[in-house]
Amino acid sequence: MVRRLTPEEPPSRLAIWSRRLALFALAVALFAIVLVRGSFVEAVPGFAVLAGALALAALAILAALGAFVVIWVNGNPGLGRALLGLTVGLGLVAYPAYIAATGYDLPPIADISTDTADPPQFEVVARVRPRGANPIAYPGPEAARQQRAAYPDIMPLQFAANPQVVYRAVLDALRQHKGLLIIDERSPRPGGRDGRIEAVARTTIMGFRDDVVVRVRARGGGTVVDIRSASRYGTRDFGTNARRIRSLAEAIEDEIGNHPEASR
Repeated sequence: MVRRLTPEEPPSRLAIWSRRLALFALAVALFAIVLVRGSFVEAVPGFAVLAGALALAALAILAALGAFVVIWVNGNPGLGRALLGLTVGLGLVAYPAYIAATGYDLPPIADISTDTADPPQFEVVARVRPRGANPIAYPGPEAARQQRAAYPDIMPLQFAANPQVVYRAVLDALRQHKGLLIIDERSPRPGGRDGRIEAVARTTIMGFRDDVVVRVRARGGGTVVDIRSASRYGTRDFGTNARRIRSLAEAIEDEIGNHPEASR
């Protein structure tokens, strides 16, 4: 008796394309990270490459969802390919989507300072910022108003110790802070000159550069510390600079606690 072979159903083309798009999107995203973290490009072209990767990931998700329907209706193979495409696609878009969702209601500002009336000034950073970056000057009263409404807790730090003692504690705190590279430091002088520390901060995953300046100023019988954090590019930071200032303020206060002569 001759046995007939039943041809096997071909895999869903949508499942195949979902996996292809997802893996290509992953490769493009990794390429974007290498470009920015390796300082081959600045933030704008790096973000453009990343945006392309996220668009591909979104297409992979849509293709996977379509593949699930085809597989359910027609019984085509390819479920594993579709699941892989969906998983990788969701993994790529999840974090950017979370940042956008949590920062959606925050104001469109990207320069935050504990002192909005007389913000610390960038000096060395002003010379190293690339052409095309955001202006180095603080954006003004409207940005200050929006900051006060969104981040009422962003306030100057006040200590009872003299500026020299506080400055040393602040410098130690910044040196230990992850993701922060100090590019200039100037200690305060009795009788007038403020202490100032300028640094470049990098975001955790992409390594986008933001700029930070900390000012240590004598006031009355003690010292006031002001922190300013500003994005190099973009008009909306989704709360990144405010979170950085809070983190730095906490680190400074902890370090002050390790210097008994600088207790608050």
